[in-house]
Amino acid sequence: MHSSTSIFPATRTGVLFRLAALLTLPVLLVACGEESSNQGQQRPAAQVTVEEVARTDVELAREYPARIRGAREVEVRARISGVLQERVYREGDQVEEGDLLFIIHPEPLQAVAAQAKASRANALAELRQAEREWDRAQKLFDRGVISASERDRLISQLEFARAGLAEAEARLDEAKLNLSYTQVRAPMAGSTSLEVLPEGSVLGVGALLTTITRQDIVHVLFALPEKDAAMQRAAQLKDDSVSGTVRLELADGSEYELPGKVDFTSSSIDSATGTITLRAVFDNPDRQLIPGQFVRVSMILRRFEDEILVPAGAVGADAEGSLVYVVKEDDTVERRAVELGPVIGERQLITDGLQPGDRVVVNGQVGLMPGMPVQVTNGAETQSTAAPAEGE
Repeated sequence: MHSSTSIFPATRTGVLFRLAALLTLPVLLVACGEESSNQGQQRPAAQVTVEEVARTDVELAREYPARIRGAREVEVRARISGVLQERVYREGDQVEEGDLLFIIHPEPLQAVAAQAKASRANALAELRQAEREWDRAQKLFDRGVISASERDRLISQLEFARAGLAEAEARLDEAKLNLSYTQVRAPMAGSTSLEVLPEGSVLGVGALLTTITRQDIVHVLFALPEKDAAMQRAAQLKDDSVSGTVRLELADGSEYELPGKVDFTSSSIDSATGTITLRAVFDNPDRQLIPGQFVRVSMILRRFEDEILVPAGAVGADAEGSLVYVVKEDDTVERRAVELGPVIGERQLITDGLQPGDRVVVNGQVGLMPGMPVQVTNGAETQSTAAPAEGE
């Protein structure tokens, strides 16, 4: 009986304590929620970097792989048959127009030339004899000593003698010309290749002896995709200043100091590659450019004047199209739809949607929502003074 009386008060007290705890819990939860909400409202504004929009002039350039070719490559061939007697030049040397390269054994043609010369002398003698006979015949015919038929025979003899002399002279000229071909000379200035046939070879007419490549001027061949070619041609029709000047980048990454000029554009598109072939001419006074060498050419396709460009990374997209974030005067952001032009280097040309003075977010766009307050972190550096990069 005593033990049951002592337990009852303790049990009642525990029940009351639990009841008080349950009633207090909602109050604590509400207080915590209010505190969390207050902390969310006091969250600092997102930090962004902006660039102030300005209009500028820019050139759209592209780079293309290319190959160098000699401005002229001439095959030196034998123009007569014979035995190759001597190679006069050293292979790979730079030669000038008219320099002696090869000698073909001349003795057989010297004999032919001497025979032709003797034939000419014989024909000349016959002509002089026919002229003397004709002079006598004219006098005799005037006195009625010879008949008209005899006179005509002597005229024909004179004409045959003249024709014989002309034929002999032609054969002599041919013999001299063939004899001159025994000395094979450079048809132009340039660099020689390896010899094709060694001394002692029997040559036929047209046998290849060497090749001469002109290197003081070189051609650079490259191809433009159809879209780029159309843009370049349209720009040339609109603006004569788009003149087709190209620059050259060598294999080591250095830029060739002299500019080139496009002198040929194919009139049709290659159906296999969808490209148009162009050729540029470069001066090569120091022989720095080597035929067969692979290089890269940079070509201006179009010039833009008074246009707006922003960093390409500042442009995003949603289901409705391209967009940028613009910081308004109250330092809140606005989502702005824009129309895009081409990418030029690392910058995007904007054709519509922005005006000079707009502050475009270029860093920190992640998580931005329209109307959200932001903190501009680049301060007075918001105006972009850097010129847009050329090329791509």
